[in-house]
Amino acid sequence: MNEVISTILNHRSIRHFEDKPLSDDQIKTIVSCAQAASTSSFIQAYSIIGIKDRLKKKKLAELVGNQPYVENNGHFFIFCADLNRHHLIGIQEQKDVKASIESTEKFMVALIDAALAAQNAAIAAESLGLGICYIGGIRNNLEEVKKLLKTPERVIPLFGMTVGYPAKINDKKLRLPFEHIYHEEEYQQNNEIYMQQLKEYDDVISQYYEERTGGKRKDRWTEQMANMLEKQTRMYMKEFIQNNKMDIK
Repeated sequence: MNEVISTILNHRSIRHFEDKPLSDDQIKTIVSCAQAASTSSFIQAYSIIGIKDRLKKKKLAELVGNQPYVENNGHFFIFCADLNRHHLIGIQEQKDVKASIESTEKFMVALIDAALAAQNAAIAAESLGLGICYIGGIRNNLEEVKKLLKTPERVIPLFGMTVGYPAKINDKKLRLPFEHIYHEEEYQQNNEIYMQQLKEYDDVISQYYEERTGGKRKDRWTEQMANMLEKQTRMYMKEFIQNNKMDIK
């Protein structure tokens, strides 16, 4: 096993960081690695906003749901779907690109490009001995986040990433079994097997929580997911995206 694979397989979310900022060289390396990710048709439909300012981090920590590690980290990156530059390209090149950049397809491209870039950034950071944690709570209150970041139309903050020197490292959470994720030739339709795999995974996760918390917690994965999905959250997203002139058709 080489170092890259070892780094990837050793991933875990870090939520406690030392009070030590990243250097400008580290930030540039992480962003350069993000930019090296694959991008659909070379469109590069994303931007990354880095946050150093303590007061801005504090405000973002409140907006994402009072998560202290958004305020206390080495650096905070925000990954955005960005089709604004392509709107400007249309103006510069005198081409009508409006229908294309306001389509569901190009919106999906922007989401995928941003996610690919972010995962490259995460692996780069971890290879430097840093820890990371993705922050989906950026989407809890996008109107306020956009005001704070001064993002124009056609730019949508998707998620954040805290990066820093780990002060505490949690145990690694076991993922779904290989057989549950990987399908060969076609999607496997045997729900009886699928449900059995879920039960087996529930036992593993329940044991993980029980050992980690000294018996205070032993919830199952399917229990977590059902409870989460039963609650409707961020249901304003479609209207918000359309108001920002993305994904209209």
